[in-house]
Amino acid sequence: MRIDRLLGITVLLLNRDRIAARELAERFGVSVRTVYRDLDTINSAGIPVVSHAGNQGGYGILDTFRIDRQVLTFEDVVSLVSTLRAVNSALENRELDAAVEKIANLLPRRGEDALSRVSERVVIDILPMGYTKKQKDRLADVHRAVSEQRLIRFAYCNNRGESTVRTVEPMTLVFKGSAWYLFAFCRLKSAYRLFRLSRMSDPEVLDGTFERREESFRDVFASDPAGPNLVELELRFSPAVRVRVEDFFDPEQIRTDEVGRLLVGAVFPEDEWVYSFLLGFGEHLEVLSPERIRNLLAEKAGKIQALYKGGRNSKA
Repeated sequence: MRIDRLLGITVLLLNRDRIAARELAERFGVSVRTVYRDLDTINSAGIPVVSHAGNQGGYGILDTFRIDRQVLTFEDVVSLVSTLRAVNSALENRELDAAVEKIANLLPRRGEDALSRVSERVVIDILPMGYTKKQKDRLADVHRAVSEQRLIRFAYCNNRGESTVRTVEPMTLVFKGSAWYLFAFCRLKSAYRLFRLSRMSDPEVLDGTFERREESFRDVFASDPAGPNLVELELRFSPAVRVRVEDFFDPEQIRTDEVGRLLVGAVFPEDEWVYSFLLGFGEHLEVLSPERIRNLLAEKAGKIQALYKGGRNSKA
């Protein structure tokens, strides 16, 4: 987790006069380029990182700088701890638990009681309802493979129902929309891919490790904002489902036409979940584009109609 790494680097810088970027890279299992980006992030956050040239050079924190209560307010710490605990409710990672405790210890005496009271006012749980132990174990395995830079093998079913066995170099665990994804370099396709965890079967963390590639999730897909397996939809909802639409979409995504219908532009991962989500609005939703999704939903709706018209004895 990047926040854990940033905290770890900051603690090292505070406790060492100077440390080389390569030593930081080896300690945290990332590239030197990634360490440079992390140092820039720490510096931008208000902690002055300075570089020292020469054989005994490296990076350190400005001698006159000290962290005090003015750097992180009580509200800042509450926000950090609440967010990290929310993430770790899914990952159950011991290192992240330790990071949470380090941040919580920045609070003044008796601050933990106040933190508990404030935390009860806002609870963040990123796991969907009905998330099973098998799903949590799969998430934990993938996260371990990412953290330890170990190859992982799994059976994968794509959105066309085709199943293949993939061995990948796991790069980044991504939570987007309502689902977990793995950004990885696929050795079968010799290319970067985004894998939805719910489509994985029997993941196996292998003994083999890999050298992490320089590209990041954002670097690879910067030229294609929609990303792989994502579809840009134009939707039109009837006023009868306004509350549901406003529950799910941001106000910036919603426009209203002259007769009160709601027009929404959104990007979704294209899979069975999004088809079910759209069909769940029934006659109150029309997909305006792309035409392919319109036709696909019309076909699925026709099959549903045929199923119910055929009665209980019809074959699904």
